Amino acid sequence: MNTPADDTFLSGVIEGFYGVPWTLPERRELLSWMKAWGLNTYVYGPKDDVHHRTLWREPYPQDDAEELRSRIESCRNHGVRFWYALGPGLDIRFSSDSDRAALRGRIRQLLDLGCRDFCLLFDDIPDVMDPGDRQRWGSFAAAQCDVVNDVYRWTLTRNPQSRFLFCPTPYCGRMALRELGGPDYLGVVGRELDPAIGVFWTGPEIISREITVEHVRELESVLRRPVVIWDNLQANDYDGHRFFCGPYSGRPPALRGAVSGILLNPNTEFPLNFVPFRTFVDYLRSDGSWNPRAAYRAAMAEWLPHFETVAAPLKLDDLMLLGDCYYLPYEDGDAAVELWAVTQRLISKPRSDWGADLQAFESLSGRLRDTCVRMTELRRRPLFHALNRRIWELREELDLLARFVRHRSDPALDTVPFESDFHRPQTYRGGLVARLQGLLQAHPDGSFTPSPEAAAAGRPGISQNSP
Repeated sequence: MNTPADDTFLSGVIEGFYGVPWTLPERRELLSWMKAWGLNTYVYGPKDDVHHRTLWREPYPQDDAEELRSRIESCRNHGVRFWYALGPGLDIRFSSDSDRAALRGRIRQLLDLGCRDFCLLFDDIPDVMDPGDRQRWGSFAAAQCDVVNDVYRWTLTRNPQSRFLFCPTPYCGRMALRELGGPDYLGVVGRELDPAIGVFWTGPEIISREITVEHVRELESVLRRPVVIWDNLQANDYDGHRFFCGPYSGRPPALRGAVSGILLNPNTEFPLNFVPFRTFVDYLRSDGSWNPRAAYRAAMAEWLPHFETVAAPLKLDDLMLLGDCYYLPYEDGDAAVELWAVTQRLISKPRSDWGADLQAFESLSGRLRDTCVRMTELRRRPLFHALNRRIWELREELDLLARFVRHRSDPALDTVPFESDFHRPQTYRGGLVARLQGLLQAHPDGSFTPSPEAAAAGRPGISQNSP
């Protein structure tokens, strides 16, 4: 069974998100964790490093290059392989000799800085091919494989130990089914990409709830090699309201033996990633069975000292309550599930049927609101800054709900409409984005339809005033 100590199995972290790249102190802390936990791979490819995609043809300026050299040396000193990722797919001309020379030039610069391992990424690009390239190769897949093979083999003449990874244009099952990149894209990659080059894959979806052994085995038969999982389970760059500090889950331990590596592309905000990283390491070391919730509690206990405040210590159960509200994309933690259920019952049932739900709501929501306020007292200010906007939004919603419940619990106010002096129209839940979000209603099957409010606004005789 693959473990973090097995150097042939890639295990580690991808800095590959959209958003502000991590700082040097954050990367140093990451490498310290990786060394202590036995992770062996760090991929540098933040989408918003302008030289990663937009200016891929230009060499790094001297100051940036020296910073990369320092980063590469730091990885080597921590026993971690540094992989440099380059994304030329936005505007590359596959038939252009100058573009191929630019790719070699970037690789040459990184080799001179001490880098040995490289990723060429063709993800998140327009599904449109230059007519001349299409005439020559016939497909995206064939053109990409030709370029990647060319650069890989050129690199081996300069460093025979270099390893390459390739990210295809359809990098998950849904994209492949929709034939993104063209018909039989993956089949062409399997036949034409040099067999020594690994292939990234995110699972059935971009953010996959589960990745099974059967899924990757079927893919292996097409690509003619086991894949490297680029795992977006706890990535949050697509939703600025959320982060994910729940445990690594939805991947059976047997998956480790069916792939050639698993790398996490986590929360954009580095300080929020301790539990994702820690539980991932526990998953890699697990023997036969895997209990994500138990790993979550253990990792939260390790993370708790990071929440030192200027006042009384934070309790583990309160930190877990907060974490349960920002658990995983498809799953809330246990306490958040309970909070949602009791709140929903209070809102939907008459006061006479509330029973014990009122006390449960007041206890859970009160603790959670207090915990959100306690975050302002954190001594680790980068951690507070990473949390603040999101958890303050949670606190405001809980405050509004608490006021509403108190209003409904008073029989004397039964005929009085509920208002909150602290949550006024347009200043709270306001703005164009909030209004746009109200136009389409999402359904569990993934489909969207016009929301009832949008449909009503479009009927004759009904108008909707702009704010």
